[in-house]
Amino acid sequence: MIVLYHQNNKVVSVSKAGQNLNFSDKNPVKVLFEIANAFPNELVIWCSFNLKSNVNFDEFDSIFHHQKMMVSYNPFENSFLPDAIGYIEESVFINLNKKVTYPTWQMSSFVGGIQGSVLLALKENVNVSDSLDYFLLSLAKLAMPHGLLCYSDPKLLKGVTNQTKIHKKSYFILFRFVKQHYKMRWIFLLFLNFLLYEKKITLLPLIYSLFYSKRKLKDNLLKKVDVQSIKEVAELVSIDVIIPTIGRKEYLYHVLKDLSQQTYLPKNVIIVEQNPNLNSISELDYLKNEIWDFEIKHIFTHQAGACNARNLALFEVKSEWVFMADDDIRFENHFLEKALNQIKLNGIKAATFNCFQKNEKIVFKNVFQWPTFGSGCSIVQHQALKNIKFNMKFEFGFGEDADFGMQLRNQGNDIIYFSEPGVLHLKAPIGGFRSKPVLPWQGDKIPPKPSPTIMLYKQLHLSKQQLRGYKTILFFKYYKIQSIKNLVKYFFNFKKQWKQSEYWANELNNKK
Repeated sequence: MIVLYHQNNKVVSVSKAGQNLNFSDKNPVKVLFEIANAFPNELVIWCSFNLKSNVNFDEFDSIFHHQKMMVSYNPFENSFLPDAIGYIEESVFINLNKKVTYPTWQMSSFVGGIQGSVLLALKENVNVSDSLDYFLLSLAKLAMPHGLLCYSDPKLLKGVTNQTKIHKKSYFILFRFVKQHYKMRWIFLLFLNFLLYEKKITLLPLIYSLFYSKRKLKDNLLKKVDVQSIKEVAELVSIDVIIPTIGRKEYLYHVLKDLSQQTYLPKNVIIVEQNPNLNSISELDYLKNEIWDFEIKHIFTHQAGACNARNLALFEVKSEWVFMADDDIRFENHFLEKALNQIKLNGIKAATFNCFQKNEKIVFKNVFQWPTFGSGCSIVQHQALKNIKFNMKFEFGFGEDADFGMQLRNQGNDIIYFSEPGVLHLKAPIGGFRSKPVLPWQGDKIPPKPSPTIMLYKQLHLSKQQLRGYKTILFFKYYKIQSIKNLVKYFFNFKKQWKQSEYWANELNNKK
């Protein structure tokens, strides 16, 4: 482990095992690459000199548990970039939870670390900056989609509580960052959002940003960096499968057959069959008529709804891991074995696997931090699910998967995406809610826009700036597909629809 201490954006000292090392530059970024060149197999740590006594070295092995990671922590209230970055990025990586290990590209110069091998792999494709903070942000933002796992982790420091603000707002840096890491249109949307919501004219930062070119990483730069986690995430490696189903007898049968042919068999399969007809009985006769190589727990309920069904199933889980499946998927006989091996290799507690349709081109091939969650194609450690469940306020709406993913993240459990092994989604034609429920807002004279459950998700998990940015984008997108073409009339109608959505979202949120 090599530790670089810096102050006022200049290197103070560099040490290895308590011994000072010579360095040829005062620029922390240049020295980071010098260290990586000299010690490619070492963990490179940076730390503000003022926090030297607070570095929690005892936790570093568990924090940096494999090579392809970048972790930092900012104990102060605000970040290097202003909160206004939320105007143009709606992802889960912006509004971070500083109390837990949380996925984010918002790296900090206060304390953090990265493997020397990762720096070397990216060296020819990243720009050296005079600002350590800007360099770390840029590196994480560029490399995260390519498989570099980036986190904020409070365990890096000890004896430090969240402090008052320290970073000064710089709209020039914000616009520059947006111009260099997003498509060109986002700087204009950022300008518009400042004008709409803060009554600020940020013309000079906008013009300033035009002098900078977009940054981009080449593909496969990190492919040569091996991943082998030292974290023990599995003991017995037993797995249960949960499947909610309604009216898909034949499709479910094929799912069970795929499970019975696995090279690593599940211990229990928990099926929650729903039929809202009060006079109905189960149609899944093959559950008893055939012999299965695993225990089947069959729950039959007249209450329809995927959230309720999955919660009933989760309550019955006994094994160490849970495969959350749909009733219209297919997978190869090595799926569970390969999936669990991927989880152990990466030392994680939650994984979402590629769920593709027939003849669909695979878009994402890298292993990376997934911004949502797939309730029909994910494997999660049972322990990570102890205090969470599908929020019934999203029942028969949209957003329950994304909300479930946020509950996992807010307990310190990241969700990693794998393209292999994959799951084929048949998209059964009898899918959907079957008997469509009557939602409270269906009879409204002014229909809510967006859907109240979507609004609820965004109110629960997005920052103020992210919600406002979403509103602006929705305004432009919705205009193309709705019938009112008079822009002034559309503007006032959209405001009414947005207000109606907020009303129903609040009603849902207050509902017991």
